[in-house]
Amino acid sequence: MPTIYKITPASAWREAERQGVYRGSADDRRDGYIHFSTASQVAETARKHFFGQAGLFLIAVDSDVLGDALRWEPSRNDELFPHLYGALDLGAVTALHELRARADGYHDIPELGP
Repeated sequence: MPTIYKITPASAWREAERQGVYRGSADDRRDGYIHFSTASQVAETARKHFFGQAGLFLIAVDSDVLGDALRWEPSRNDELFPHLYGALDLGAVTALHELRARADGYHDIPELGP
């Protein structure tokens, strides 16, 4: 099971839990897909897009269950990133981690599987 990861404000995730589906952030909706990262990309994604932000969750998702809606496309530094073209069914979520912000603005990234 290749796991992919999504960083999102806790409030947005709680709303997704109420609705039973996650439709992505404003940036995701603007781009037409939900941005995800691999385990090796999470720290840089957190630094680049969420530096200094508190109240975040790191969502772990089983990419195998996403089917053809998941595409691997070049993005930052021409690395392939997982992009989900459609809403995220919460049944694909395997773990939910609190992403704690440190005083220096960086985040404590939990140990992640590949």
